[in-house]
Amino acid sequence: MAIIRFQALQSVLGRSIPEVKAPSTKISDYFGQNVFDKSKMKAYMSKEAFQAIVSAGENGTPIERDIAEHIAAAMKSWAMSKGVTHYTHWFQPLTGTTAEKHDSFFEPAPDGSPLEKFSADALVQQEPDASSFPNGGIRSTFEARGYTAWDPTSPAFIFRGTLCIPTVFVSYTGEALDFKAPLLKAISIIDKAAVDVCNYFDKSVTKVNASLGIEQEYFLVDLALFNARPDLLLTGRTLLGQSSAKNQQLEDHYFGSIPERVVAYMQDFEIEALQLGIPLKTRHNEVAPSQFECAPLYEEMNLAIDHNQLLMDLMDKVAKRHNFKVLLHEKPYAGVNGSGKHNNWSLITDTGKNLLAPGKTPKNNLMFLTFFINTIKAVYEHSDLLRASIASATNDHRLGANEAPPAIMSIFLGSQLNDVLDEVESAKIAKKVKEEELMWHGIPKIPTILFDNTDRNRTSPFAFTGNKFELRAVGSSANSANAMTILNTIVADQLVKFKTDVDKLIKKGEKKDLAIVNVLRKYIKESKNIRFEGNGYSDEWAAEAEKRGLSNIKTTPKALDALISEKSIKVFKDTGVFTEREAHARHEILLEEYHKKLQIEGRVIGELVTNVVIPAAVNYQNNLIQNVKGLKDLGLPKDTYSAQLLIIEEISKHVNFIKDNVHAMIEERKIANKMDDTREKAIAYDEKIKSYFAPIRYHVDKLELMIDDNIWPLPKFRELLFIK
Repeated sequence: MAIIRFQALQSVLGRSIPEVKAPSTKISDYFGQNVFDKSKMKAYMSKEAFQAIVSAGENGTPIERDIAEHIAAAMKSWAMSKGVTHYTHWFQPLTGTTAEKHDSFFEPAPDGSPLEKFSADALVQQEPDASSFPNGGIRSTFEARGYTAWDPTSPAFIFRGTLCIPTVFVSYTGEALDFKAPLLKAISIIDKAAVDVCNYFDKSVTKVNASLGIEQEYFLVDLALFNARPDLLLTGRTLLGQSSAKNQQLEDHYFGSIPERVVAYMQDFEIEALQLGIPLKTRHNEVAPSQFECAPLYEEMNLAIDHNQLLMDLMDKVAKRHNFKVLLHEKPYAGVNGSGKHNNWSLITDTGKNLLAPGKTPKNNLMFLTFFINTIKAVYEHSDLLRASIASATNDHRLGANEAPPAIMSIFLGSQLNDVLDEVESAKIAKKVKEEELMWHGIPKIPTILFDNTDRNRTSPFAFTGNKFELRAVGSSANSANAMTILNTIVADQLVKFKTDVDKLIKKGEKKDLAIVNVLRKYIKESKNIRFEGNGYSDEWAAEAEKRGLSNIKTTPKALDALISEKSIKVFKDTGVFTEREAHARHEILLEEYHKKLQIEGRVIGELVTNVVIPAAVNYQNNLIQNVKGLKDLGLPKDTYSAQLLIIEEISKHVNFIKDNVHAMIEERKIANKMDDTREKAIAYDEKIKSYFAPIRYHVDKLELMIDDNIWPLPKFRELLFIK
């Protein structure tokens, strides 16, 4: 291992910084040049075809087959003009990554002559193997048929010389096998529910788009150092090793000067991202050494998520050119901050109104309060479901740490808005006043809320940040579609219930505004327990949350139960986002993923201590024995080598403990694998295997302290994992 370490360090010290050159000094000259966007559609297709694809994207209007032929021909012409020879349906299966199968435009004609062809059939639908992707029992191994279907709301793009067509992925029997299909349903239902409520205030609103801005945190490590760590290579995080002498305790990395190698890498992937239409805006150092962040401007939600999935793939591919490895694991290094993917969510009308930004008039204030309070109520009613949407084996290591929100779902509003809701709740509303005075008789008027009118609460999983809610609990490696599907679904469901409640009061003779206010006051009271302005890390909050009836589900296997609770199944059925079968399938898939990730970690830690740690310890022990023997042969008194005798004895104790625990861990894995119930298997493995990890690490750490120069990984080597 020493040889591998020194070779890795030699490689690091000899790195040169690749030259990065942008196509132009102006980003606007090359932004979106690899995207088949509206400007290119206009240039390559007929007016009729262009209007059809725009209408499909904006209104969900079906595209006729003959029009699809025109669109396919236009896509092919544009792609070939850029030197493209292949196309693929680009989809997001439940593996957590993207998937693609490339086909050539080339086909021989009936007479044998060569031609390039891309038909409507190839554009609209393909048939990848559905049995080999996670399906939760929806498909049997021998039932291989599944379909990818074109999503015209997300533009095609060229990536690595291939025309990529965003698609959904469904089974032969129609169940969703991906993240995009349910997301599109959730986007559609929140559009309809929000428009219905908007029409109380503004009849001109005909569409509401869910918007999303995704902040992406990540770590960088030199490729040679990454390859020297089997645990990083196989699990995405370091399972063994001491903390370096200098981590983040001086807080000098956050927003510090970005290292030159890293700047070059950032510039390189930003150029490609911008060419793909990803509107990256921000780059900076994050809190932990070697941790960084990039963030785009907000976009329509479906496109924002497609862009984030593409960005993660792009970042990894570009990193290799710079001899880096991107780590998207939520907690790659113990003792320092992990990485999240903050999701900034809002609702925007087709008239340009942000429904989570109060205006200057009472009518707009009431419109804001309506969507603001309904969102709070939705999260309160379905907090366990929202918790389940961000649960994973990797995110469990991060939630509740000093940079991430706890597992308790709560909402931070800031003192100003908290006061507003308290006043609305307690205000006395006079029923016999003029309609134009009704709203503000005894209710506070809300000033226009600026971005900095409230402090930010890093411990809140769901915080209001000026004109949007920020879901901070999503993990850095996650597909945001999972959490956003749930958030849109529960808010849409709540808006439907709100409209029902208001309409009932109006039918009873109450004025519309008074009916709205009365329902909102009721919701404020009912959802008050989820509002929390304090320190989410404190023990006091955990105790207070329990009194309020808020769940504190710390592990993924138990958190995932909310996906198939009676309450969740009902909201899925009412909204049509998931069938009961689809919900159970996802529950099964996520449990299997959790169990397999822990199983891989268990195997890796077993192999490391068996093949690296214990041999190094025994080798050092033998050296000490030879040393003691030599001192005895010289006739020196025992007190001159008694310390070495104690170390020899201590090494034996630690080595024997590690051997016993690794053996027990392997046996537990065998037992868990034999269980039929996926949930019980995951919980058993979660509880048992984790109980072995900590003591094994403890004894390995003890050995490292005794065998500083012989055991892997050295603390000094550990420090060099961080980019300085």
